[in-house]
Amino acid sequence: MKKVWLLFHSFGIGCLSASVFLQALVFWSIYTDGKFIAKEQNPVILMFEVFMTAFAAIYLVYILYERAQQVITKSL
Repeated sequence: MKKVWLLFHSFGIGCLSASVFLQALVFWSIYTDGKFIAKEQNPVILMFEVFMTAFAAIYLVYILYERAQQVITKSL
């Protein structure tokens, strides 16, 4: 079970860090060119990117929920 937990957190942290990196690239493109145009033609890659984005959002909510529970438990 610990290996599954480690895999879950590794994938979650990887998705979050990848999203931050990609956002930096998008903002840099907007800053330098004044616009951003995404041109992904492969539907498999596009669906995988959507899946990774959804997983990152769910993982972020999970981490924030766990942290909020820890803070509430400490204050009681």
